[in-house]
Amino acid sequence: MANFFDTKIDFLKGVGVQKAALLNLELRIFTYGDLIQYYPFRHEDRSKITPICDISEDSVSVQIKGQLMSWGMLGEGRSTRLSAQFTDGTGTIELVWFQGAKWVQKNLKLNTTFLVYGKPTMFRDQFNIAHPEMEIFTETTENKGLQPVYNTTEKLKRSFLDSKAIAKIQATLMPLAYPQLQETLPDGLIQQFKFIDKKSAVKQIHFPASERELAQAMARLKFEELFFIQLKLLSQKTLHKKQFQGFIFRQIPTLNHFYKHHLPFALTNAQKRVVREIYEDVCTGKQMNRLLQGDVGSGKTMVAFLCMLMALDNDTQACLMAPTEILAEQHYRGLKEYCDLIDIPIAKLTGSTKPKERAILHEALKEGTLKIIIGTHALLEDTVQFKLLGLCVVDEQHRFGVAQRAKLWKKNTEVPPHVLVMTATPIPRTLAMTLYGDLDISVIDELPAGRKPIQTIHSFDKDRLRVLGFMKKQIEAGRQVYVVYPLIEESEKSDLKDLQDGYNSITRYFPEYAVSILHGRMKPKDKDFEMMRFVNNETKIMVATTVIEVGVNVPNASVMVIENAERFGLSQLHQLRGRVGRGAEQSYCILMSTFKLSKESKVRLETMVRTNNGFEIADVDLKLRGPGDMSGTQQSGVLDLLLADLSQDAEILKHAREAAKLILETDPNLELEANKNIRQHIASLKKTSLNWSRIS
Repeated sequence: MANFFDTKIDFLKGVGVQKAALLNLELRIFTYGDLIQYYPFRHEDRSKITPICDISEDSVSVQIKGQLMSWGMLGEGRSTRLSAQFTDGTGTIELVWFQGAKWVQKNLKLNTTFLVYGKPTMFRDQFNIAHPEMEIFTETTENKGLQPVYNTTEKLKRSFLDSKAIAKIQATLMPLAYPQLQETLPDGLIQQFKFIDKKSAVKQIHFPASERELAQAMARLKFEELFFIQLKLLSQKTLHKKQFQGFIFRQIPTLNHFYKHHLPFALTNAQKRVVREIYEDVCTGKQMNRLLQGDVGSGKTMVAFLCMLMALDNDTQACLMAPTEILAEQHYRGLKEYCDLIDIPIAKLTGSTKPKERAILHEALKEGTLKIIIGTHALLEDTVQFKLLGLCVVDEQHRFGVAQRAKLWKKNTEVPPHVLVMTATPIPRTLAMTLYGDLDISVIDELPAGRKPIQTIHSFDKDRLRVLGFMKKQIEAGRQVYVVYPLIEESEKSDLKDLQDGYNSITRYFPEYAVSILHGRMKPKDKDFEMMRFVNNETKIMVATTVIEVGVNVPNASVMVIENAERFGLSQLHQLRGRVGRGAEQSYCILMSTFKLSKESKVRLETMVRTNNGFEIADVDLKLRGPGDMSGTQQSGVLDLLLADLSQDAEILKHAREAAKLILETDPNLELEANKNIRQHIASLKKTSLNWSRIS
């Protein structure tokens, strides 16, 4: 039998082929299932009528009841508008229309009571409402209660498919859909959390009779959405552990030798804990699939190297893949120092590696004489073959696609290598549980001892001379300075400081010092040349774009100046700040901005000045930007949330994950009668949807 919710919306009364085509195109609504899950983003309380005399500048949207006194067309040409004076006996307000004025004018009447709804604004000492909703007052319109408001588009509005029209279509569908809605949660969960049933929840999310009903519907549907996502992720995790065998890395003599005799600094307790978690993982005989997250400078690379030694101690090879040549070069230089101490062969493979050298590397990897390779996307090429790859480390994993990472897995024909993906962008717990819920997660939440917190200062353009003077003092004290710009060249559409202009200004102000310049359009060899000059302290100032955001390590650099800091995201600002503070000296981050700052920009800059904690910054970033933006590449079926909000619904997510985990622990294949509803729901989804939280 065909699923009712797979029915095309063309067949719904009041929709038809033309409107259906528009809803397909504009809102991705194709079926009854898509439509009934197109939830309102808010509800308007139409039970209250506000006297005009009580309207103030704090009023958001109001409903007023009264009569028209007069109306007429004002202005000329493009500024033509329809203006009407409206009164309720306590005061008067102007109603104004800039579009569709002729059509509106035909429907205006004297001596008739209207209900008017809209947002009042003050203009020339009088309140007005632009493009208000208007209808003749009757007993049926008097108390509408909570009315749903749906997102729509200008194109839909022009075709008379505004929020009100969508509500009308939903009202037509509801009585047809109501009998077809099946319960999706087990009775045990419904009783445990005191949820309302599925039918009531869907009805009340669209047309609630009260605020209480709306809250009940939201609680039930948000939980359900997150529960099925977590169930899917945890199922994948369990299945992965069952399906994929992994190398057993019990022998660790080289690791122990390096740890006792050559470790350049004492590990933090967090690093020790993470190494222990990884060691336990690689001794299980199952493939490790782990995310390692830690703040900038927390020592992830050392943890990765110790894991590589585990692989080498058990007769396999290891690779580390980085997103850029600069970062690959830095990892190579850093790890080569350690490898030389214990006589382990290591090499680097990037797009710039010459063909002759590449051929030698390929042969050494295939024969197994080369134990560790550091590289970029070049490692993914089919010509790169290992004798036996035991561990893949992927740095800044969000810059690689899932398919790219999967290519590394396939370098072995029988047993897949263990996988450790690393990120220096702290991820809020709610986002990590949702984006990476199928991975084991390790967190380095402690910075090495002796690191001084970076002092962050917010300065305005008027303070520029003082900032330049401070830079000069730092350089005279033997330090180096980064100056980061958001653009490469001046743009007509933008008033941002451009990189070239900045470079010219810096060289004029500091004629006695050599200055490096670095941006994404430069050739790799030119980038490397400029970067190496700065690393070797041949240049004192590095003028750059965000190409230095990830991974460049110059312990002698103590000042980071970020121009137009208000144009950068929080995560990016935090990454840039992390380029300094890597030595023993006090370091500084100076955020330069104009006086004109949006509310969000102020929050970002205030957060940066207030805290160095990457996880706290990530939480603020999540609230400001939302999960889709933060993840970089939105994962289908994971962040495609209908109601839940990861920045606000952490508690619901926690309960949903715990509930899913408990059910899978007791009934991994969902065979018990108690889990029948879950089983049936998943079966109905498999044909049509990637998102397990969906009805159809």
